[in-house]
Parts: sequence; C-alpha cells; structure tokens
Amino acid sequence: MKEKKSEITRLEKQILRYQNSYYNGEGEISDEEFDALWDRLKILDPDNSLLKKVGADNSDGFPKAEHILPMGSQEKAANPEEFYRWAEKHKYREYLVQYKLDGASIELQYLQGEFKKAVTRGDGKTGDDITPNARKMKGIVFSLPKDFSDFTGGIRGEVLMFHQVHKDLYSDKANCRNAANGLMKRKDGIGAENLNIICYDAMALENEKYFPDEKSKIEWLKSAGFNTVEMKICPDARAVVEYRGHVMDIRNSIPFDIDGLVVKENRIDPEDMKRARPDRQIAFKFSLEEAVTVLRTVEWSESGATYTPVAIVDPVKLAGTTVQRASLANWNTIKALNLKIGSRVVITKRGEIIPKIESLVENPPDSLEITVPDKCDTCGSSLVNEGTRLFCPNKNCGKRVLHQLEKWVSVLEIKELGPAILNRLFSQGLVKSILDLYLLKESDLCEIERMGELSAGKIIKNIHGKKEIPLSSFIGGLDIEGIGEVLVEKLEEAGFDTVEKLLSASKQEIAAVYQFGEITASVLTEGLNENRDVILGLINRGFIKIQGKTKTGNLSGKSFCFTGELDTMKRSEAENIVKANGGSVKSSVSKGLSFLVTNTPESGSSKNKKAAELNITIITESEFLALVNGTGSNNK
Repeated sequence: MKEKKSEITRLEKQILRYQNSYYNGEGEISDEEFDALWDRLKILDPDNSLLKKVGADNSDGFPKAEHILPMGSQEKAANPEEFYRWAEKHKYREYLVQYKLDGASIELQYLQGEFKKAVTRGDGKTGDDITPNARKMKGIVFSLPKDFSDFTGGIRGEVLMFHQVHKDLYSDKANCRNAANGLMKRKDGIGAENLNIICYDAMALENEKYFPDEKSKIEWLKSAGFNTVEMKICPDARAVVEYRGHVMDIRNSIPFDIDGLVVKENRIDPEDMKRARPDRQIAFKFSLEEAVTVLRTVEWSESGATYTPVAIVDPVKLAGTTVQRASLANWNTIKALNLKIGSRVVITKRGEIIPKIESLVENPPDSLEITVPDKCDTCGSSLVNEGTRLFCPNKNCGKRVLHQLEKWVSVLEIKELGPAILNRLFSQGLVKSILDLYLLKESDLCEIERMGELSAGKIIKNIHGKKEIPLSSFIGGLDIEGIGEVLVEKLEEAGFDTVEKLLSASKQEIAAVYQFGEITASVLTEGLNENRDVILGLINRGFIKIQGKTKTGNLSGKSFCFTGELDTMKRSEAENIVKANGGSVKSSVSKGLSFLVTNTPESGSSKNKKAAELNITIITESEFLALVNGTGSNNK
C-alpha cells in the first residue's frame, strides 16, 4: 500500500512537470511516453483529481483573459478496441470526425463580427491574452463578412507550424509543435507571422442554437473565411475505424502535424461542451504499434485438421520490429473486412499480441479475390468451411492424427517422445491414436531405426509415468480445436468436473457456461464424441486416472493471468504453482479475473489497460510469490 502511494505521488509530479513543458513549447518526452504515465496513474488511482484537470499553458508577462468557449481536454482511445468500447456506450446516428491537430490550442473572441482577442488554452477557463501575436498569424479573420456580422462568441482553433516552414526556418527545434508553442508566446511577437491558425469549433455567446449541428459549424467557419479542419461524417463506428486507416495512409502528405482524429456526435450538446473533459467526444489517436501496408498474398497455415489464413504484407516497422506476417483468424474475418490481394490495410502489434490486420483502408481497382483451399493436402478430403474454421473432416487423416499425438505428449510433458519418433511410429503403423501409445512395447520401439533398448525403455517408462492427471490436461490434450486447459477449468467450475459429465453434456448445456458460445460448445461436444473410444479406453483400461479437485491452498478460489517475462521462473512454472496452490490460470484478462501478474505494471499494454478498466488488481512477480507463501494481501 505504501509503495502504491509513493508511485502515485511520483507519477503526479512527473505528469505535472511534463504537462508544463509541453504547453510551453519545451516538450521533454514523446506523446507515447506521456500517455504511458497517464495510463499508469489511471490504473493505480482512477479517481485522481489530476486526471480531471486541464494542463495549463499560462506564462508570466501576458495579461490573462477568460474563455468564452470552455477549452477542456478529451478522453482518448489509443487503438480501435478502446474506440469501439467508447462507441458502444455512445451509439450515435452518425459520427463527425475531424483531424486531431497537433499544435497549440487558441480561442479567437468576436463581438458583433469583429475580432477582439486571442486567448491560449491556459487552464481551460483562463488563458494568456496573446492578441498582438495572433494578429500576425495566417488564418485570422479580423472582420466577419456582412452575413456573419451578428456573431458574438468564441472560435476555437489550433496554432500550427507547417512542415516546410519548420524545415526552412526552424529546423533547430525538435518539432513543429514545440516551435509553434515557443513563437506563439514570444513577448516581442517575432516569428508569429510564420504560424497558421486552423479552426474546428465555435460557440455563439448569446444564442446556443446559433448552429444546428457540428457539421454546420465547420461549414459556417469556412464560409466566414477561416481555414478549417478536414471533416467527415461516418455512419457507424466501423466506418470511423476505416477512415482512420485512410488518414494514417495519407498522413505524411498532410503539410502539418496531426496525431489522430477527434470523433464526436454531430448533434450539439451544449452542456457537454462546457465540461472540462467532454463525455460525448473522444481523441482517437494514432500509435507506433500500427501502420498501413499492402496485403500481398494469403498463406493457409496447417495445424492438425485446421487451416488458418495468414496475411503476407509489405514489410513495416511496428513497435521496433519489422513485421511481414499477420493473423487473419478465419474466413469470416476476411469477409467482414472485405480483404483482397492488393488491399491497403492497417496492421497492428500491441503488447504480446501477434500482428493482425485491423481494418481496410481501400481496395485498389486491380485487387484480386482471396482463394480458399478446398482439398486437404495430406489425405485429399474435401475441406469444410464453416466461416470460423476451415478444416479436414477426415478423423483418420495422417496430419490430423500426428498433430493430436504431439499435442498429447506436449500437454502431459512426456519426455524423450518427440515429433520425429512419433512420425516414425505413425508411418510404420505402430501408433494410430493416443490409446496406441499406451499399448506400445519396448520391442515395438526397438524396430525403429537407431532406437536401442535403453532409449525404448525410457520412453515406455515416461509414457506410463504420467498416469494421474487433471481433467483439464486430459481434455486439453485431445487437441480439440480451440479447447485448451483454461476452458476446461471453466467447465469444471460450472460443475462439469468428471469425464462422464462432459461426455453426457448437451451442446446447449455447454453453451450456457460463461465464455462458451454455441460454436465453441458445438466444437467441444463433437470433439468429445469423436474421441469417445480413446477417452473410455484410456480410463477403463487404467492407463489414465483423473485427479480429484485440486486441494485448497493459499491461492484457493483466486484466478491469475500472467503477461510479459518473469524474472525467477518460466511462465509455465508460475502457472503450475498457481494450480498446485488451489488457484486457476486464465490466458486473457476478463471479468472475474483476480490478479494480473506483470513486472511492467507501468506499461500501456492492452492487458494492463483492460485490467484497469475492469478494476482487476495488477501485481508484480514478487507480490505474486508473497501470495503463494501466504505473506501477501489476498483480498481481491
């Protein structure tokens, strides 16, 4: 508890320091580094008052002025998953999307159509009056056209330095934003003429209904002579994500800096506009873990009976590594994203997640349809395409049988019995199923080339040495598509805690268990039925005995998910410790998880963020070991 308070205090000091340097043109760290600090504070102390404040850019030497239009800050989404979660809570008829300009915010104040004052963001309520400097900037309209002369209110914009100006005159500055912030605040006003103002919002002081909707604001600003932000109306959240991909694709051709999109409801909510952190809009940011690339071909990776599509793309840098392959999950994903060979796509790589295709940017005219294999490469059977899965239905297919044998040996950790030996046993007809492994004799193994009696004896001993195993290992080792040990543990918790109960369970009963749906339930019941003879043979002949429920221990009733590298052990060893002490292991962060274990709790990884959103306790490896030893706080 003491360590947590100390970390919160340190984070508060760092955030205040970097906010101050950011708003005064002397940014010390990158946006990504600042976001990581912000996200960590949000995880540790979600109600921290600092998270609700607007960073201040007030400077000495300038008179202060109050804002007409409240200049708050926005919630942010760092990736499509976070944006979709926000959109799920804000189901608008249509979304207005604008570039998120990366400069310094400013409010232009007008009285009866005449420009009066320019005020910096400040603390959101009061800012610096930099009117003399603003008068030199490009984009100011000093007197609104006759049709707009009744306007009294505030116009919000961004002070920007264009890339070419930075290159020609201010290349000694780290970036355009730092240079613009510095020039904007010069007391002598020198250099302000090299800055541009682009406008994106307006508020009439005397008439809240002056503008019918957000779109009309931009149209009004443009007609009044202001430079305005790029704008698009999107009908739904998916269209917003696709548009973001398009903007990422053309970002380098835009003459000024943007760092994402601003997404809001087209309908105006006057009360929301006045909040320090408006609820009905969000900053949908770009990320170093995303890039736009071209889908060149699709390979179909074979694993047992299943064929999984893998995207081959033009090489791109993501999070410091070069990526050329990405997951496509299944045929339904390809259809939903409308992918073709030649598609321009957004590819992502976040935390430990393997690269995947996130969204479509565009399909060029010469793009080609993706072909799906229709025959099994091994046995020639026609493949079954269920949308979520493409597979060979022949349960005697050699590739499928071998994969199951390898999975069983891996889950039970049977030593000395590697893929090469399994392949030779299968090709010589000695092993055609898991049950056959337990019927092997030393003499059978000695028939294999270069296999001596000593090695054969070790293998037989190792096979029969794993006699008593958990139900989760038994079912997980059968290589039923998508059914691993963690899911089986879920079934045990729901009362399906014996082989007999699982074999007699209906698809509907399985589907009712948390984290199971109709598809997974169908795959499981079909897989169990297909392996019924092997299951009963192993049990009835005494080759395998299912362990009773795990004894209670210091971790009894608690569930753990591990992410990142551990210092003192492998992840598999940590998971075994959990199970041995009465706890359970989950492969992902979801509702009901007790603890997320990570040695990098400050990182902005997707698992850390999701744990914070679900109010799941995040602990380090040392804190985990303290729980195991009974010296830690086990009060989740």
